[in-house]
Amino acid sequence: MRAITVRDPEADGYGLALTELPHPRAAENDVIVQVHAAGFLRGEPEWPGTWVDRAGRDRTLSVLGHEVSGVVVELGYGTTGLTVGQQVFGLTDWARNGSLAEYAAVEARNLAPLPADIDHVTAAAVVMPGLTAWQALYDHAHLQAGQSVLIHGAGGSVGSVAVQLARETGAHIIGTGRAADRELAGRLGAHEFLDLGNDRLEDAGEVDVVFDVIGGEIRDRSTALLRPGGTLVTVADPPTVQPSDGRAIFFVVEPHRDQTTQLAARLRDGRLTPLVTAVHDLADAPAAFTDRTRSRIIIKVK
Repeated sequence: MRAITVRDPEADGYGLALTELPHPRAAENDVIVQVHAAGFLRGEPEWPGTWVDRAGRDRTLSVLGHEVSGVVVELGYGTTGLTVGQQVFGLTDWARNGSLAEYAAVEARNLAPLPADIDHVTAAAVVMPGLTAWQALYDHAHLQAGQSVLIHGAGGSVGSVAVQLARETGAHIIGTGRAADRELAGRLGAHEFLDLGNDRLEDAGEVDVVFDVIGGEIRDRSTALLRPGGTLVTVADPPTVQPSDGRAIFFVVEPHRDQTTQLAARLRDGRLTPLVTAVHDLADAPAAFTDRTRSRIIIKVK
């Protein structure tokens, strides 16, 4: 099968290439998915899990991409809950080969059924941003109706989904980003918007929740905006400043079947629209991976 691989963490471009690999084998409780669409993060070659498995053993050549949508073609021993021929989507394990391939071995529990009226590109695009935003706002910050939330990067793939989920919750939403993101953030549900290039972050006032995807100085300055008992949640890097009366939390998104199913329900009834700016074929994925624009690219495999 064809796959997008990296071969050397020290090499220029990490040895990124379209490669012929053996068909994956299904371990216990796995399924083999024929990949129809896949997503990726450009920072994946910098993650330790890209190069070693959970026991610390080298696993190069490594297949990139961890958002997947496709069709189950094989069940591993003991696998339950899914059937051959079923459409599925989900987030693959960080320390295993990923989804930028014609076939992928995935733990069944990481996948949810994909309704027939949701296309694979849309499904692949929502998985990472959707689970990240869901876990940040609901699992860690416990966002509730009537609270205020500051969402950094409201025009990006994760931030735009966070705005939509927060809107559904009934929170007051302040989005941040570049000036060009203002219209999108407002259309998705942000009540206010701060241009980080021109506006003062402190003009946001006090908020109950901050969701940060930027890190660094912006994350640290945002801590001071929390009301007593408030929560800052970041996926950028661990906080260096803790609020005097509240929490600052760093987390890494995890696969979750029930939450993925909830995302599918919101896609079907129009409550959620993921950001997709370009769709490329698998052979074009190496060029897409080195694209340094802010575009959200999905790879269509089949």
